[in-house]
Amino acid sequence: METLTLLAQIQAYTGIGIGLIIGLGALGACIGIGIMCSSFLDGAARQPEMIPVLQGKVFLLLGLIDASFIIGVGLAMMFAFANPLLSVIPK
Repeated sequence: METLTLLAQIQAYTGIGIGLIIGLGALGACIGIGIMCSSFLDGAARQPEMIPVLQGKVFLLLGLIDASFIIGVGLAMMFAFANPLLSVIPK
């Protein structure tokens, strides 16, 4: 019975962790993209001749910010479907 309780606790805490990883990762990515794009618009309004240079950097950073979120989602899915913590439970 104790093994079943430990298994349930690990799965419950893993579920909470998965929610935090995905939720906070999405929140951080959205805030980062919002701040970056607003700065791009400010820079483009001040110096319209710099738009092509700034636009290339914005697209590069958009990809990097989204990649960090996707890596977090991948780690969360690893814990959801192949949880390495479940092998710690003694049988």
